[in-house]
Amino acid sequence: MRYLTAGESHGPQLTTIIEGLPSLLPLKAEDINKGLKRRQGGHGRGRRMQIETDTVEITSGVRHGKTLGSPVALVVTNDDWSHWTKIMGAEPLAEDIDPSEIKRQISRPRPGHADLVGGMKYGHRDLRNVLERSSARETTVRVAVGAVAKQLLAELGINIVGYVTEIGGVEADKAATAGKSVEEIRAIIEEDACYCADAEASAKMVELIDATKKAGDSIGGIVEVVVEGMPAGVGSYVHYDRKLDGKLAQAMLSINAFKGVEFGIGFDAAHVPGSQVHDEIIWDEEQGYTRRTNRLGGLEGGMSTGMPIIVRGVMKPIPTLYKPLKSVDIETKEEFKASVERSDACAVPAASVVAEHVIAFEIAKALLDQFHADQFPQLKKQIDDIKQYAKEF
Repeated sequence: MRYLTAGESHGPQLTTIIEGLPSLLPLKAEDINKGLKRRQGGHGRGRRMQIETDTVEITSGVRHGKTLGSPVALVVTNDDWSHWTKIMGAEPLAEDIDPSEIKRQISRPRPGHADLVGGMKYGHRDLRNVLERSSARETTVRVAVGAVAKQLLAELGINIVGYVTEIGGVEADKAATAGKSVEEIRAIIEEDACYCADAEASAKMVELIDATKKAGDSIGGIVEVVVEGMPAGVGSYVHYDRKLDGKLAQAMLSINAFKGVEFGIGFDAAHVPGSQVHDEIIWDEEQGYTRRTNRLGGLEGGMSTGMPIIVRGVMKPIPTLYKPLKSVDIETKEEFKASVERSDACAVPAASVVAEHVIAFEIAKALLDQFHADQFPQLKKQIDDIKQYAKEF
Protein backbone atom coordinates (compact mmCIF):
# COMPACT_ATOMS: atom_id res chain seq x y z
CA MET A 1 0.00 0.00 0.00
CA ARG A 2 1.25 3.48 -0.83
CA TYR A 3 -0.04 7.01 -1.31
CA LEU A 4 0.94 10.32 -2.86
CA THR A 5 -0.24 13.79 -1.87
CA ALA A 6 -0.46 16.98 -3.93
CA GLY A 7 -1.50 20.55 -3.22
CA GLU A 8 -0.28 23.85 -1.82
CA SER A 9 -1.32 25.54 1.41
CA HIS A 10 -3.35 28.23 -0.38
CA GLY A 11 -4.07 26.32 -3.57
CA PRO A 12 -7.54 25.16 -4.60
CA GLN A 13 -7.36 21.74 -2.93
CA LEU A 14 -5.30 19.00 -1.32
CA THR A 15 -5.37 15.65 -3.06
CA THR A 16 -4.19 12.14 -2.27
CA ILE A 17 -4.35 8.80 -4.05
CA ILE A 18 -4.08 5.59 -2.03
CA GLU A 19 -3.11 2.43 -3.88
CA GLY A 20 -3.15 -1.11 -2.53
CA LEU A 21 -6.22 -1.17 -0.31
CA PRO A 22 -8.08 -4.50 -0.46
CA SER A 23 -11.61 -4.55 -1.80
CA LEU A 24 -14.72 -4.81 0.37
CA LEU A 25 -13.39 -2.65 3.22
CA PRO A 26 -16.26 -0.57 4.67
CA LEU A 27 -15.43 3.12 4.17
CA LYS A 28 -17.46 6.34 4.37
CA ALA A 29 -16.49 10.01 4.21
CA GLU A 30 -17.65 10.49 7.81
CA ASP A 31 -15.00 7.98 8.96
CA ILE A 32 -12.36 10.34 7.55
CA ASN A 33 -13.95 13.65 8.57
CA LYS A 34 -13.70 12.79 12.28
CA GLY A 35 -9.92 12.84 12.06
CA LEU A 36 -9.87 16.01 9.96
CA LYS A 37 -11.99 17.84 12.52
CA ARG A 38 -9.74 16.77 15.40
CA ARG A 39 -6.65 17.94 13.49
CA GLN A 40 -8.13 21.43 13.30
CA GLY A 41 -8.79 21.56 17.04
CA GLY A 42 -6.66 21.76 20.14
CA HIS A 43 -5.76 24.86 22.16
CA GLY A 44 -3.20 27.15 20.52
CA ARG A 45 -4.38 26.94 16.90
CA GLY A 46 -4.25 30.07 14.74
CA ARG A 47 -6.68 31.95 12.49
CA ARG A 48 -6.34 29.57 9.53
CA MET A 49 -8.32 26.92 11.38
CA GLN A 50 -11.17 29.41 11.78
CA ILE A 51 -11.28 29.87 8.00
CA GLU A 52 -11.15 26.24 6.90
CA THR A 53 -13.72 23.54 7.55
CA ASP A 54 -11.93 20.45 6.35
CA THR A 55 -14.13 17.73 4.90
CA VAL A 56 -13.19 15.03 2.43
CA GLU A 57 -14.68 14.06 -0.90
CA ILE A 58 -14.07 10.47 -2.02
CA THR A 59 -13.73 10.73 -5.80
CA SER A 60 -12.76 7.18 -6.74
CA GLY A 61 -12.17 3.67 -5.43
CA VAL A 62 -15.29 3.42 -3.24
CA ARG A 63 -18.80 2.43 -4.27
CA HIS A 64 -21.82 2.18 -1.98
CA GLY A 65 -19.69 2.34 1.16
CA LYS A 66 -17.04 -0.27 0.30
CA THR A 67 -13.64 -0.12 -1.39
CA LEU A 68 -13.33 -1.58 -4.88
CA GLY A 69 -9.68 -2.62 -4.80
CA SER A 70 -8.81 0.18 -7.21
CA PRO A 71 -6.98 3.39 -6.15
CA VAL A 72 -8.91 5.53 -3.67
CA ALA A 73 -8.73 9.27 -4.39
CA LEU A 74 -9.51 11.82 -1.68
CA VAL A 75 -9.92 15.58 -2.06
CA VAL A 76 -10.02 18.29 0.62
CA THR A 77 -10.99 21.72 -0.69
CA ASN A 78 -9.19 24.80 0.66
CA ASP A 79 -11.93 27.29 1.56
CA ASP A 80 -9.36 30.11 1.68
CA TRP A 81 -8.56 29.60 -2.03
CA SER A 82 -11.12 32.24 -3.01
CA HIS A 83 -8.80 34.92 -1.56
CA TRP A 84 -5.69 33.55 -3.25
CA THR A 85 -6.77 32.84 -6.83
CA LYS A 86 -4.56 35.55 -8.35
CA ILE A 87 -1.64 34.93 -6.04
CA MET A 88 -1.62 31.14 -6.44
CA GLY A 89 -3.22 30.69 -9.87
CA ALA A 90 -1.73 28.12 -12.24
CA GLU A 91 -1.97 30.29 -15.39
CA PRO A 92 0.85 32.74 -16.31
CA LEU A 93 0.31 36.37 -15.32
CA ALA A 94 -0.81 38.67 -18.11
CA GLU A 95 2.10 40.68 -19.55
CA ASP A 96 0.61 44.02 -18.49
CA ILE A 97 0.30 42.98 -14.83
CA ASP A 98 3.13 43.81 -12.45
CA PRO A 99 3.70 40.77 -10.19
CA SER A 100 4.18 43.15 -7.26
CA GLU A 101 0.54 44.20 -7.67
CA ILE A 102 -0.53 40.61 -7.04
CA LYS A 103 1.60 40.19 -3.94
CA ARG A 104 5.08 41.16 -2.91
CA GLN A 105 7.66 38.55 -3.78
CA ILE A 106 8.87 36.79 -0.64
CA SER A 107 12.64 37.13 -0.49
CA ARG A 108 13.15 36.97 3.26
CA PRO A 109 13.55 33.34 4.42
CA ARG A 110 12.25 32.49 7.89
CA PRO A 111 14.67 30.77 10.29
CA GLY A 112 13.64 27.18 11.01
CA HIS A 113 11.59 26.82 7.81
CA ALA A 114 12.35 25.21 4.45
CA ASP A 115 12.35 28.64 2.77
CA LEU A 116 16.05 29.29 2.13
CA VAL A 117 17.28 25.75 1.46
CA GLY A 118 14.19 24.96 -0.61
CA GLY A 119 14.76 28.07 -2.70
CA MET A 120 18.37 26.99 -3.28
CA LYS A 121 17.34 23.45 -4.19
CA TYR A 122 14.63 24.31 -6.73
CA GLY A 123 15.92 27.68 -7.94
CA HIS A 124 13.04 29.79 -6.62
CA ARG A 125 13.69 33.49 -6.06
CA ASP A 126 10.14 33.91 -4.78
CA LEU A 127 10.15 31.83 -1.61
CA ARG A 128 6.36 31.50 -1.62
CA ASN A 129 6.99 28.68 -4.09
CA VAL A 130 8.66 26.82 -1.20
CA LEU A 131 6.59 27.72 1.83
CA GLU A 132 3.27 26.85 0.15
CA ARG A 133 4.21 23.16 -0.19
CA SER A 134 6.40 22.85 2.90
CA SER A 135 3.54 24.13 5.05
CA ALA A 136 2.01 21.75 7.60
CA ARG A 137 -1.27 22.26 5.73
CA GLU A 138 -0.18 19.17 3.74
CA THR A 139 -0.73 17.02 6.81
CA THR A 140 -4.48 17.48 6.23
CA VAL A 141 -4.53 14.80 3.56
CA ARG A 142 -2.07 12.63 5.46
CA VAL A 143 -4.64 12.57 8.25
CA ALA A 144 -7.24 11.61 5.64
CA VAL A 145 -5.05 8.71 4.49
CA GLY A 146 -4.45 7.66 8.09
CA ALA A 147 -8.19 7.72 8.76
CA VAL A 148 -8.66 5.19 5.97
CA ALA A 149 -5.89 3.08 7.51
CA LYS A 150 -7.54 3.38 10.95
CA GLN A 151 -10.77 2.07 9.48
CA LEU A 152 -8.93 -0.97 8.14
CA LEU A 153 -7.18 -1.52 11.48
CA ALA A 154 -10.40 -1.18 13.47
CA GLU A 155 -12.03 -3.85 11.31
CA LEU A 156 -9.06 -6.08 12.21
CA GLY A 157 -9.44 -5.43 15.95
CA ILE A 158 -6.45 -3.07 16.09
CA ASN A 159 -7.06 0.29 17.79
CA ILE A 160 -4.85 3.38 17.94
CA VAL A 161 -4.82 6.71 19.75
CA GLY A 162 -2.48 9.70 19.87
CA TYR A 163 -2.35 12.27 22.67
CA VAL A 164 -0.20 14.97 24.25
CA THR A 165 2.16 14.14 27.11
CA GLU A 166 4.10 17.40 27.37
CA ILE A 167 3.91 21.01 26.20
CA GLY A 168 6.66 23.54 26.90
CA GLY A 169 7.99 21.58 29.86
CA VAL A 170 4.58 20.93 31.45
CA GLU A 171 4.39 17.14 31.72
CA ALA A 172 1.31 14.98 32.09
CA ASP A 173 1.30 12.44 34.91
CA LYS A 174 1.97 8.98 33.43
CA ALA A 175 -0.60 7.58 35.86
CA ALA A 176 -3.29 9.33 33.80
CA THR A 177 -2.97 6.69 31.07
CA ALA A 178 -1.50 3.75 33.01
CA GLY A 179 -3.66 0.65 32.74
CA LYS A 180 -6.19 2.32 30.44
CA SER A 181 -7.24 0.97 27.06
CA VAL A 182 -6.98 2.95 23.85
CA GLU A 183 -10.72 3.62 23.90
CA GLU A 184 -10.62 4.78 27.53
CA ILE A 185 -7.79 7.18 26.72
CA ARG A 186 -9.63 8.47 23.66
CA ALA A 187 -12.77 9.18 25.68
CA ILE A 188 -10.69 11.41 27.98
CA ILE A 189 -8.58 13.31 25.45
CA GLU A 190 -11.41 14.09 23.06
CA GLU A 191 -12.98 16.19 25.81
CA ASP A 192 -9.72 17.97 26.62
CA ALA A 193 -8.50 21.29 25.17
CA CYS A 194 -4.94 20.01 24.70
CA TYR A 195 -5.77 16.37 23.87
CA CYS A 196 -4.08 15.42 27.14
CA ALA A 197 -5.26 12.70 29.56
CA ASP A 198 -4.16 14.62 32.67
CA ALA A 199 -6.68 17.43 33.33
CA GLU A 200 -4.46 19.23 35.84
CA ALA A 201 -1.48 19.29 33.49
CA SER A 202 -3.73 20.32 30.60
CA ALA A 203 -4.94 23.40 32.48
CA LYS A 204 -1.31 24.46 33.01
CA MET A 205 -0.61 23.81 29.30
CA VAL A 206 -3.47 26.13 28.33
CA GLU A 207 -2.10 28.89 30.57
CA LEU A 208 1.40 28.46 29.11
CA ILE A 209 0.14 28.49 25.50
CA ASP A 210 -1.82 31.69 26.13
CA ALA A 211 1.16 33.39 27.77
CA THR A 212 3.46 32.30 24.95
CA LYS A 213 1.07 33.62 22.30
CA LYS A 214 0.80 36.96 24.10
CA ALA A 215 4.59 37.17 24.07
CA GLY A 216 4.67 36.55 20.30
CA ASP A 217 6.54 33.30 20.75
CA SER A 218 5.83 29.57 20.24
CA ILE A 219 6.30 26.31 22.16
CA GLY A 220 6.65 22.63 21.30
CA GLY A 221 6.08 19.40 23.15
CA ILE A 222 5.80 15.62 23.06
CA VAL A 223 3.05 13.37 21.70
CA GLU A 224 2.50 9.67 22.31
CA VAL A 225 0.77 7.09 20.10
CA VAL A 226 -0.44 3.72 21.40
CA VAL A 227 -1.49 0.80 19.18
CA GLU A 228 -3.42 -2.11 20.70
CA GLY A 229 -4.32 -5.47 19.19
CA MET A 230 -1.27 -5.96 16.95
CA PRO A 231 -0.38 -9.55 16.10
CA ALA A 232 3.14 -10.66 16.99
CA GLY A 233 5.78 -10.89 14.28
CA VAL A 234 4.85 -7.96 12.03
CA GLY A 235 8.05 -6.47 10.62
CA SER A 236 11.33 -8.37 10.31
CA TYR A 237 14.78 -8.79 11.81
CA VAL A 238 16.16 -10.09 8.48
CA HIS A 239 16.77 -6.78 6.66
CA TYR A 240 17.22 -3.25 8.01
CA ASP A 241 14.53 -1.76 5.78
CA ARG A 242 11.88 -4.22 6.97
CA LYS A 243 12.16 -3.37 10.67
CA LEU A 244 8.81 -2.09 11.90
CA ASP A 245 10.28 0.31 14.44
CA GLY A 246 12.44 1.84 11.68
CA LYS A 247 9.36 2.44 9.54
CA LEU A 248 7.41 3.93 12.43
CA ALA A 249 10.33 6.20 13.35
CA GLN A 250 10.54 7.50 9.78
CA ALA A 251 6.80 8.14 9.72
CA MET A 252 6.91 10.10 12.97
CA LEU A 253 9.89 12.20 11.84
CA SER A 254 8.19 12.94 8.51
CA ILE A 255 5.71 15.18 10.35
CA ASN A 256 6.52 18.87 10.06
CA ALA A 257 8.63 20.17 12.97
CA PHE A 258 9.26 16.73 14.55
CA LYS A 259 12.85 16.28 15.68
CA GLY A 260 12.98 13.11 17.79
CA VAL A 261 11.33 9.75 18.29
CA GLU A 262 11.46 6.96 20.89
CA PHE A 263 9.73 3.69 21.74
CA GLY A 264 8.68 2.45 25.17
CA ILE A 265 10.97 3.99 27.77
CA GLY A 266 13.08 5.32 24.89
CA PHE A 267 16.06 7.48 25.85
CA ASP A 268 15.61 6.61 29.52
CA ALA A 269 17.12 3.24 28.63
CA ALA A 270 20.50 4.97 28.57
CA HIS A 271 20.27 5.67 32.30
CA VAL A 272 19.37 2.28 33.76
CA PRO A 273 20.74 -1.30 33.69
CA GLY A 274 19.41 -3.92 31.28
CA SER A 275 17.39 -5.62 33.99
CA GLN A 276 15.23 -2.47 34.08
CA VAL A 277 14.90 -2.21 30.30
CA HIS A 278 13.98 -5.61 28.89
CA ASP A 279 10.58 -7.24 29.31
CA GLU A 280 10.24 -10.70 30.88
CA ILE A 281 8.24 -13.18 28.79
CA ILE A 282 5.25 -14.88 30.40
CA TRP A 283 2.57 -17.29 29.14
CA ASP A 284 -0.93 -18.36 30.10
CA GLU A 285 -3.65 -20.34 28.38
CA GLU A 286 -5.98 -17.40 27.90
CA GLN A 287 -3.55 -14.90 26.36
CA GLY A 288 -0.63 -17.01 25.19
CA TYR A 289 2.72 -15.17 25.22
CA THR A 290 2.84 -11.71 26.75
CA ARG A 291 5.40 -9.56 28.60
CA ARG A 292 5.42 -8.76 32.30
CA THR A 293 6.24 -5.12 31.42
CA ASN A 294 6.26 -3.13 28.19
CA ARG A 295 9.40 -1.04 28.47
CA LEU A 296 10.41 -1.73 24.86
CA GLY A 297 7.09 -0.41 23.60
CA GLY A 298 5.79 -3.56 21.95
CA LEU A 299 8.78 -4.03 19.62
CA GLU A 300 11.70 -6.45 19.71
CA GLY A 301 14.17 -7.13 16.91
CA GLY A 302 12.29 -4.90 14.50
CA MET A 303 9.04 -6.83 15.01
CA SER A 304 5.82 -6.40 16.96
CA THR A 305 5.59 -8.54 20.11
CA GLY A 306 1.81 -8.47 20.45
CA MET A 307 2.06 -5.99 23.32
CA PRO A 308 0.80 -2.43 22.79
CA ILE A 309 3.10 -0.44 20.53
CA ILE A 310 4.11 2.81 22.22
CA VAL A 311 5.88 5.46 20.12
CA ARG A 312 6.65 9.03 21.15
CA GLY A 313 7.67 12.06 19.09
CA VAL A 314 9.00 15.49 20.00
CA MET A 315 7.82 18.57 18.13
CA LYS A 316 9.94 21.70 18.13
CA PRO A 317 8.27 25.12 18.59
CA ILE A 318 6.77 26.40 15.34
CA PRO A 319 9.35 28.67 13.69
CA THR A 320 6.88 31.28 12.40
CA LEU A 321 6.91 33.84 15.19
CA TYR A 322 4.89 37.02 15.66
CA LYS A 323 8.09 38.32 17.26
CA PRO A 324 10.20 37.30 14.26
CA LEU A 325 13.85 36.32 14.31
CA LYS A 326 16.40 38.02 12.08
CA SER A 327 17.18 36.80 8.61
CA VAL A 328 18.80 37.97 5.36
CA ASP A 329 17.01 39.16 2.22
CA ILE A 330 18.17 36.91 -0.63
CA GLU A 331 17.96 39.80 -3.13
CA THR A 332 19.64 42.65 -1.23
CA LYS A 333 21.61 40.51 1.27
CA GLU A 334 20.53 42.99 3.92
CA GLU A 335 19.51 41.90 7.42
CA PHE A 336 15.76 41.97 8.09
CA LYS A 337 13.29 40.55 10.52
CA ALA A 338 11.80 37.42 8.96
CA SER A 339 8.41 37.73 7.29
CA VAL A 340 5.37 36.59 9.28
CA GLU A 341 2.75 34.20 7.88
CA ARG A 342 -0.38 33.11 9.78
CA SER A 343 0.68 30.62 12.39
CA ASP A 344 -0.11 28.85 15.67
CA ALA A 345 1.42 29.55 19.06
CA CYS A 346 1.37 25.80 19.69
CA ALA A 347 0.35 23.00 17.32
CA VAL A 348 1.27 20.07 19.58
CA PRO A 349 -2.35 18.96 20.16
CA ALA A 350 -3.00 18.97 16.41
CA ALA A 351 0.32 17.20 15.86
CA SER A 352 -0.82 14.36 18.13
CA VAL A 353 -3.68 13.77 15.69
CA VAL A 354 -1.29 13.80 12.74
CA ALA A 355 1.03 11.38 14.57
CA GLU A 356 -1.85 9.01 15.30
CA HIS A 357 -2.77 8.91 11.62
CA VAL A 358 0.71 8.57 10.08
CA ILE A 359 1.48 5.73 12.51
CA ALA A 360 -1.84 4.12 11.60
CA PHE A 361 -0.88 4.15 7.94
CA GLU A 362 2.51 2.51 8.58
CA ILE A 363 0.91 -0.17 10.75
CA ALA A 364 -1.69 -0.90 8.06
CA LYS A 365 0.98 -0.91 5.36
CA ALA A 366 3.16 -3.33 7.33
CA LEU A 367 0.20 -5.70 7.70
CA LEU A 368 -0.65 -5.55 4.00
CA ASP A 369 3.02 -6.08 3.09
CA GLN A 370 3.12 -9.22 5.20
CA PHE A 371 -0.37 -10.64 4.62
CA HIS A 372 -1.28 -10.49 0.97
CA ALA A 373 -4.98 -10.28 0.21
CA ASP A 374 -7.00 -8.66 -2.57
CA GLN A 375 -10.20 -8.84 -0.51
CA PHE A 376 -10.61 -7.54 3.03
CA PRO A 377 -12.33 -10.69 4.38
CA GLN A 378 -9.28 -12.71 3.26
CA LEU A 379 -6.99 -10.32 5.13
CA LYS A 380 -9.09 -10.52 8.28
CA LYS A 381 -8.96 -14.32 8.23
CA GLN A 382 -5.17 -14.28 7.90
CA ILE A 383 -4.80 -11.89 10.84
CA ASP A 384 -7.14 -13.96 12.99
CA ASP A 385 -5.23 -17.12 12.06
CA ILE A 386 -1.82 -15.65 12.84
CA LYS A 387 -3.02 -14.42 16.25
CA GLN A 388 -4.26 -17.91 17.09
CA TYR A 389 -1.01 -19.44 15.80
CA ALA A 390 1.11 -17.12 17.97
CA LYS A 391 -1.01 -17.92 21.01
CA GLU A 392 -0.49 -21.67 20.56
CA PHE A 393 3.19 -21.47 19.49
